[in-house]
Amino acid sequence: MQQLLNVWMALDVKRQITVVAATVAVFLAVLAMSRIASAPSMTLLYAGLENGAAGEVVRSLEQRGVPFDVRGGSIFVDAQDRDELRMTLASEGLPANSSRGYELLDTLSGFGTTSQMFDAAYWRAKEGELARTIVSSPNISNARVHIASTGSNPFQRSVTPTASVAVTPNGAGLSAQQAKSIRFLVASAVAGLSPDDVAVIDSNGTLIGAADEAAPASGADDKAQMLRERVERLLEARVGHGNAIVEVSVDTVTESEEIRERRFDPAGRVVISTDTEERTSNSNEAGNGDVTVASNLPDGEAGGSDSASSQNSETRERINYEVSETERAITRSAGAIKRLTVAVLVNEAVVETEGSEASQPRPDAEIDALRELVASAVGFDESRGDVITIKSMALQSVVPAGTEAQSSLLDSVNLDIMSAIQMAVLAVVALVLGLFVVRPVLSRPPESAQPTISLPPAAPDAATPASLSGEIASASDEFPDIPMMGGSDETLPALSFGDMSGGSAAVSDDPVDRLRAMIGDRQEETVEILRSWLEESEERA
Repeated sequence: MQQLLNVWMALDVKRQITVVAATVAVFLAVLAMSRIASAPSMTLLYAGLENGAAGEVVRSLEQRGVPFDVRGGSIFVDAQDRDELRMTLASEGLPANSSRGYELLDTLSGFGTTSQMFDAAYWRAKEGELARTIVSSPNISNARVHIASTGSNPFQRSVTPTASVAVTPNGAGLSAQQAKSIRFLVASAVAGLSPDDVAVIDSNGTLIGAADEAAPASGADDKAQMLRERVERLLEARVGHGNAIVEVSVDTVTESEEIRERRFDPAGRVVISTDTEERTSNSNEAGNGDVTVASNLPDGEAGGSDSASSQNSETRERINYEVSETERAITRSAGAIKRLTVAVLVNEAVVETEGSEASQPRPDAEIDALRELVASAVGFDESRGDVITIKSMALQSVVPAGTEAQSSLLDSVNLDIMSAIQMAVLAVVALVLGLFVVRPVLSRPPESAQPTISLPPAAPDAATPASLSGEIASASDEFPDIPMMGGSDETLPALSFGDMSGGSAAVSDDPVDRLRAMIGDRQEETVEILRSWLEESEERA
């Protein structure tokens, strides 16, 4: 410590300031490197959130004690905790969609609210409710709904409402079927709105599910894909993954047919009603005799009296029968399978022969067994004209396109390139300051520690080097620079006892002897020094 203090006190003010500045710079560089090394690597958690949703996320992070950084409208967290935080916040419904729904109508009062204000708040609330419903889907992260209503003007009969939906999908984009569902959802919520008048736009500005897009795959393609996957899954269990190629062609009925049939069975009669009617009648007739004079007399007897009687009985029965009738309606819609064709290519079997591997076609018994399995899987019907073809051939190896993903040791190390570059720059700065600034300043000997030579004033006649006598103030090997005569700023090179090794005089341990030997070797320089001293002494006199 005392040596450091002596070195410090021996430095002038300029060098002291340089040492202090360099030391502070090195300290700051080391402090910055340690801060960068200990600071977590911050990565983006969420960006583009509205103020309410961002505040809820920040509040949740503060409650968990998670370090975070807010930069503008973005929230940054530690890269190692980002995925876990996203899943945890998503389970809590964060970040929530900030669209407000029907609660907007709760703030309206009957005083000071006009019909236009109420209509505007109503449509705004409906848009918010629709946006909430759309965002509830796991495939959509954000949604905005805009409805152009016709208003309450009864004279605008030809104006129909329209709507537009801007969605931000999660990961993959939305399909045409998903966009169609959104259009029907919005159209069903707004009276008089047609699904064709609803536009769905994604975050890239692409119109999804437009009318001019290609129609979805037909039913035949869907059935062929389903059967292909079924057969491949069945064959790969036997021959291995990638050793079977399956192609399925399905011919379907494209026209629809409706058949109505009505049949009557005369042998099958059913009595539905029976009506029986019976009639009975009796009649009596009296007969008259001949007309005479006696029959006209009051007391006369009639001429003759004949009488007749009759009785009639009738029974009638009516039976109603219903003939058996069968009515059948058959409707055959399009899409029924008319013919099925399956082609299967199976890779040859690999066998080991004499330590080497060779491929050979699969036996016929195995091919027949595979054909039976395929026939059962696809619903083979020979009467329909179905065909199944299975061949065993060698498959050519195909080089996969792209770059194969490989793992390395750096994958397990969470290395931030920018932080490493910053640390490297700070380390270079600290090294340069330490080696080229502090070390040279501290290693340079102080001026107060350099030896000085004090000689008495010489006589005017002192021209002989032997008459010089001096006094060695220091036993150091180096002498300071000696100023030139006339007070010039130029100095002579420092006198060093080590330079006398090549002189004529023998080197002695006595400093005076060494000084005399040096004067003898450098007579011209000594004369110049003495002349300068003499001139200075004359000027003083």
